[in-house]
Parts: sequence; C-alpha cells; structure tokens
Amino acid sequence: MLSHLTKTTIMSDEIKLFIDNVKSFFPKERRKTNALETLAWGTDAGFYRRVPKIVLFPKDEDEMRLILKLATAHNVELTFRAAGTSLSGQSISDSVLVVANKSWDKYKILDEGKRITAQTGVVGQHLNEVLAKYKKRFSPDPASIKSAMVGGIVSNNASGMCCGTHANSDKVIESVRIILTDGTLLDTGDEKSKADFRRTHPEFIEAINKLHRDVMANKTLVERINKKYSIKNVTGLNIRPLVAYSDPFEIITHSMVGAEGILAFLSECTFKTEDVQPYKATTMMYFEDLKTACEAVIKLKKSPAVSAEMFDRLALKAVEDLEGMPAYLKDFAPNVTALLSEVQAKTPEELQEKIADVKTVLKDLKTVRPIVFTDVEAEYSKLWAMRSGIFPSVGAMREPGSTCLIEDIAFHVEDLPTATIELQKLIQKYGYKDGVIYGHAFEGNYHFILNQLFSKQEDVDRYEGLMSEVIDLVVDKYDGSLKAEHGTGRNMAPFVEKEWGKDAFEVMKRLKNIFDPKGLLNPGVIFNDDPECYIKGFKPLPLVNPIVDKCIECGFCEVNCVTFGFTLSSRQRIVIRREIARLTASGENEERLKELKKQYAYLGEATCAGDGLCSTSCPMGINTGDLTHLIREENIPIGSLGWKVGNFSANHFSQIKSVLRPVLGLANVAHSVLGTSVMNGITGGMHKVGVPLWRSSMPKSAKIHTKKIATKKSKDKVVYFPSCINQTMGVAKGSPYKDPLADIMTGLLEKSGYEVIFPKGMENLCCGTIWESKGMPDIADRKTSELEAALWEATEQGKYPVLCDQSPCLYRMVTKIKKMKLYEPVEFIEKFLVDRLNFHKIHEPIAIHTTCSMTKMKKVAELKSLAERCSSEVLFPEGVGCCAFAGDKGFTHPEVNKYALRKLKPQLEENNIKVGYSNSRTCEIGLMTNGGIPYVSLVYLVNKVTTPKTMA
Repeated sequence: MLSHLTKTTIMSDEIKLFIDNVKSFFPKERRKTNALETLAWGTDAGFYRRVPKIVLFPKDEDEMRLILKLATAHNVELTFRAAGTSLSGQSISDSVLVVANKSWDKYKILDEGKRITAQTGVVGQHLNEVLAKYKKRFSPDPASIKSAMVGGIVSNNASGMCCGTHANSDKVIESVRIILTDGTLLDTGDEKSKADFRRTHPEFIEAINKLHRDVMANKTLVERINKKYSIKNVTGLNIRPLVAYSDPFEIITHSMVGAEGILAFLSECTFKTEDVQPYKATTMMYFEDLKTACEAVIKLKKSPAVSAEMFDRLALKAVEDLEGMPAYLKDFAPNVTALLSEVQAKTPEELQEKIADVKTVLKDLKTVRPIVFTDVEAEYSKLWAMRSGIFPSVGAMREPGSTCLIEDIAFHVEDLPTATIELQKLIQKYGYKDGVIYGHAFEGNYHFILNQLFSKQEDVDRYEGLMSEVIDLVVDKYDGSLKAEHGTGRNMAPFVEKEWGKDAFEVMKRLKNIFDPKGLLNPGVIFNDDPECYIKGFKPLPLVNPIVDKCIECGFCEVNCVTFGFTLSSRQRIVIRREIARLTASGENEERLKELKKQYAYLGEATCAGDGLCSTSCPMGINTGDLTHLIREENIPIGSLGWKVGNFSANHFSQIKSVLRPVLGLANVAHSVLGTSVMNGITGGMHKVGVPLWRSSMPKSAKIHTKKIATKKSKDKVVYFPSCINQTMGVAKGSPYKDPLADIMTGLLEKSGYEVIFPKGMENLCCGTIWESKGMPDIADRKTSELEAALWEATEQGKYPVLCDQSPCLYRMVTKIKKMKLYEPVEFIEKFLVDRLNFHKIHEPIAIHTTCSMTKMKKVAELKSLAERCSSEVLFPEGVGCCAFAGDKGFTHPEVNKYALRKLKPQLEENNIKVGYSNSRTCEIGLMTNGGIPYVSLVYLVNKVTTPKTMA
C-alpha cells in the first residue's frame, strides 16, 4: 500500500515480446528499461507510485503508430505522458510509458494569430508568448501553465483562473490529429483524412453516430449532461460533445478533451485564440470570513470582473512570506478570507468604469481593508504568482516525509456560502489543521490541500473517511463535481458512476469501447474495477537533505532544467535521491541500491549543470544544483586527493594560469596549421580516453598588462576585476574582433570618462566559482574572501563601484560579498555609461544569449534594452536557455552542451545571423561550437557602436 517499489512485479510474456520487438526498430537512446530511468520517468506530480517496465520516446507520428500497432498486437497496456504535472495519477504506468514532450514541441500560427496549431509537447505559456505580438492568447490558464504542456492541458481539460467553462479546451478546440490503437492517423481538420477514415473505419463512425442518437433520445440524460457541464466538470469521459454536436468528427475532436489518454494518442490540436485586452487591473479583497467572501463571489458574477480566486486564511498564511507580499497579511484574524479579482478593458476609461462597477456591486459587504485595484504589471503579476504558487507552497510546509495531496471539486455558485462552510468543517473534523481551501470561486471550483502521512493504516483510514464524506457532500447534497479541472485519474475513478449515474456511466464506457476495444490505453484511469485504488500505491517521500526535502515533485522546475529529456531533470534527481535514501534506510534491496548509485553518478551528478535555473520556476526556490554540489563535496572530502589538487590550484592560481596560456597558444597554432577537421579528429580521440575535449571555438591566450592599459585620471573611478577566464582567454579563431575583452572593456570605460582601477594581486584572484562547482566550498569561500579583501582595498572601503566582466563570476560575488556595489557589464553600462555615450545603431541581425546568472540576477530586461540600443534586429533564440557549458562541463561532457543548444543553429541560419553576443566567455565557447558563428561579449558591440558624448 505504501510504495509500489516494495512489491515484486513480474514482467508478463506479452511485455517481454513487446520490448523485444521494440528493440528491433527503436534506437537505444530513446528507450529506457534500467531501474533508475524507469523510476525517474514513472514519477509525476501526483501522489501515487507506479514504475513502468519500459519508457519510450517516439520522435514522430510514424514511430507512435508503430508503438500502438505493436501494443495492440501483443495486448500490452500503454500510458501517454507529456509534462507530468498531472495531480491525480493519470500519467503513471506499471506497463509501458510513452513520453511525448521534447520532440513534440512544434507549433504554427494561423490567420494572424486567430488560430494556432500545437503539438502535444508545447508548453502552454509558450503559446501565449508567441501569440503576444498578435494580441492573442491561449485561453486555458491552469496554475501550471508555465510547465504544463498542450497534451496534458487538453487531455485533462485543465482550465484555470480566467477561462472558466466558456473558454476551456473543449470550447476553443477546432480539430485534432490522433492515432488510434490500430495505428490509424486521423486529422479531424483535414477533409481528405476524414474521407479516408469514413472509408476505412465505417463501423467506428456508425458507432459514434449511434451513441449520439441514443443519448439524444434520452431527454433526462440530455438534461443531466447539460446541467453537469454548466459548471466545471472533468469527472469521467467528456460526454458533452454527444449532445453539443451531431457531426461524428466534431464528436471525436471534443471527446479527446478530458479523455486523459484513454481513447487515443493526441498528437496535435488546433485552437481558436482569445483577444488580449490591452488594459487590466487586479485587486486582492479581504473579507471577515469565508461566508462573506462567498457572498461576494455571487455578487461579482453580476459585475465586469472576469475572475475571483479565493484564499482562506491558511492559504494566505502559506504565501505570506513570498517575495513581494504585503506585511499586513500576517496580522489578519483567523477567519479572514481573500478574493483575487481582475477586470479587463479596451481603453483606460473603460477600465476605470469597470473598477467602479465592481466596487459598487460590493458596497454592501464589509471588507477588512479598502478595495484597491492596481494596473501596474509588476504589482499584479506578484498577486497572480502568489495564486499559482499556493499548492507547492503549502506542500513545503508539510511534516517531513508526509505527502501533499490536492483535491479538486466544484459546486454551483449559488451553493457556495453553505457548501464552502460545510467543506471547511469536514476538513477540520478529520484533524487536518493545515487543510487549505482556495481556488476558482468564480466557477464554484475549490481545491483543498491535505498534508498527509501514509505510514500507518490509521493514516489511510483518516484520509478515506474524509473523502467518503466529501463525496457525499459534493455528490449527494449539492450535485457538484468531484473533479473540476485536475482530471479523474486514479484519484476519483471509483466514484465516476456515483457522480454521474448509471446511464451516463454506460455512455462513457461505450465511448471508451469504440476507441479502445481492448482497453489498452491508460488502464485504471477514469475506469477502475478496484474500489480502493485511490488509497493504494502512494509514493514514498523519504528525507534526503533540507535543500530538497520540501519538494513535492510538481515538475514546475523542469521547464528550466537543461538536462530534462537528456539525462535527468531536477525533479527526477530528487526522485532518485529519495529512492536511494529509502533503500539505504530500509536495507531491503542492496543490489538495486548499488545499481541506482552507479547509474546516478553520470545521469544525475556528472551531467547536472548546477546552474540553478530550476529554482527560478520552483515556487519554493529549490535549487537542485545545490544538492549536486553537496554530493560532489561528499565525494571529495577535505584531505582527499581531489581536495588536495583543488587546494594546490587555489594556492598557486597565478602559476596555473601562466601554464595555461602557452597551452592555449600552442593549440591555436596547431588549429591554424592543421585545420579544424584534423584537430577535431585528434582531440576527439583524446577525449575518448578521458582528456577534456578541445573545441574549434577555443580562444587564443591573453594576458592583461595593467600598466599598458592604465586609463587617464578622472574623478569618476571604477574598480575593474577581469575574471580569471578573461585574464587568460582572448578571442577565438574566426572572431570579427581581435583584442582581448579586458582591453575593450577598459577602452569603453575610458571613452565614457572613467578611470579604471585594478585590484592588487589580480593574477591570483578568483571569485571561487570553480571550486564551488566541483564540491569544494571551503576553498571557494577562501578564494572569495581573498577577492573581497582586494576589492575592499581597491575601492577605498567601498567608495567606488566594482565591475566584473563575467556574469557567472559576478553572480557568486554578489551572493557572497555584501559590503560593496558590484556590477556585471550590462548593468553597469545601462546604469552609468548610457548617458555618456552616443549609440549608432547597426541595422544587421544579432543573436543574444542570456546566461543563467543574468536570469537569476533578474537582469534580462536590461540585457534586452542594451542589445536593442545597439542593433535594430535582435534575436533571443527560442528554446535556448542554459547552455550547460557550466565552467568546464563543455569540455568534460560536451554532449550536454550540444543537447542544450540543439535549437540554436537553425534559428541563427534562418535569421542570417553572423555574430552572437553574451557575457560569459565559457558560454561563448559552447555557443560558437554549436551555433556555427562567433560569440563574444556584448561589450564588444557596445564599444563598436558608441562614441563619447561631449560632456558639459
């Protein structure tokens, strides 16, 4: 009951045959059968654990058709998965798991943004980003939209905060491309495909038509269906299409919405888009208690408001410590309840009118604080981010080792005041002191979160008792929805018939049988013969380290994890470390433990870039890179050989750089004499035996002669610390620029009227990042302290600003050094130099790479601003985040760097870009190698396009 892994599972002969056949046509790198990867990919955001026998990653529809045909032939069960942010057990399997995400991310804008076609692996938020220039949006807006993918959003009919039932996937979908269990591909938006399907599958079409006729003949059932879908409802299969449409292909299209992968594989969807209103304003309203807030919701339904997100007092408590939250949240009384609401308009005047209307509607209700709207994006974005982060934030507050469960129900809006109070009392009755209630009150849709231990039978009994009464409350008393938008999954499968009644349930089973007569697709989801399936197979969450123990495995991090889809994602690293911890503590399977540790060495530790971008989309700010650094530290204890080597390099840093320069010089000469192909061949062979890989983009050597480049005396001074990388490395062969960065940076500063001061002993100084990334924090901190002392002296105790020319180095510096003003080039130029320079914008395209450190320091807007001062055509390549060069990772594990930048070169070629710019020398090596064009610091371009202003 507690963990699927504690049970011995026997692989059936059918699955063995299936796997043997798959091996005949499926490349090894896109099928996973080892213990680590099946567990990692078998884990989703829900609270159940099932481990697949094999995980497949088809790259296109042809491969997916082969998989389905083979599964049907061998009677093997399949489950499809996209982002794995599902919460109710929909995307897990103990048979065959088929993942369609990274290779299924293509989209096409249609009719100037009025429609959009997207494959199943496109992240929902990305659709909004590409539609923004058309002033359109993808209307479904679940809280997970920045991570959830189209396939999951549609398959669960996930709606969200502002789309309600009027603009959910079911209402905006126009057509689909699906693959049936017999391998047939049907495009319901293509006339030829439909005609072919009518010819090849007449029985299928007739079965759909007959089901439609039978439903329409049952007037009581029609009324039941219309009523059930008047509020949010995703319990069971979506049978609304059977009363809403008569065309069989329309019924097929809309039946895929909310089907949770049990009907067919959903390859691609075409949607109508929604207009983006140019003006919006948001308010957080606070009421004395839950009942008053519910009364406010009923009134708001008659106002221009487009949303009303409810937070009970515990929900407010869960987010009150998040960045940007008002201090007064902590002072509220125990019953205070909040509503987050928004109005939208076409003009500023209309916006103000709507704000006034909302206030008028609510004038008779007492609020704890005055109702204040904000139309400032930076302010209302924080409020909506707070709403999106409630679930994981509450999960972070749970007792160590407990599971975070989220339930999802809906009432008719007129029932809210009484139903909500009864729900709250039920949660309290069963002793859930941290049972948070929040959600889309505008639609009568609530989520409630339970932090629950399952270590004892009495824990399971408590959860079962609560859910039994909740089901009675929702279904028997208020005829609501047991699942409003999270999908039925295993969580509510035993109760579908109870909610809908026998007639509707039989219709759902007939629909399933038409599509999947053998019942092979996602078994146990929506239909489950085990009445106790919802209280079985809970995933264990053993303690690993405080850095990651609060993780609830929601998967929000994965969109920013550079190795997601290549080795392991940040979420998957935590999953595996938890299993290692569980096995270590239990001692139950030493062989499996040994195997996991061995596999993790490469998949988890060695290939982790440690960039920390995962923390930027994690609601709790968990940095899995920190866990990796800790593991590396444990592998290199103080006094070990590795530590001694690191300590020696730290103590003799200037000498090591002196040795490296002639090596770079020799490699550059060899490159010039032998050519790129020969050098690649020689160094590629050396890399196979463990030597770091030489790249064709390796730079020449460089050495800073501070006396030669000393600038003129000036009242305006800056302490310039060229990073150790830029002290050693110059430009690469093929670069349009010839001088080392330090020369260019110093020249730009002098051009702007600054006197440059270099810190003493610069050759031996380093920020410490090298040792931090290797798991030697004590040495890293020592080097940082040395640098801090030198900078403190150079700045005359903080009198002058400090400039470092490498953004990753500056990131560690600002994290560790607090008593001086520290800047990287983009920020320094934007803040201090722009007013002193004339910019002569070039009219040729350039590419900009945003480093991880710039993202974490929240300097991306400044980077964009500076780039656009320099060029009229600036490209930020799509789908290119962290480059994964990670200091030296691009030399030791170049395959990770290559994977991270797999989308770069085609975009550079398409936009005819000849030079790219960034602000990290090591990143630029990888970008040049995989992009095929020179990459240099943006400082080069700024210096090229500027002339000094005449200062008064």
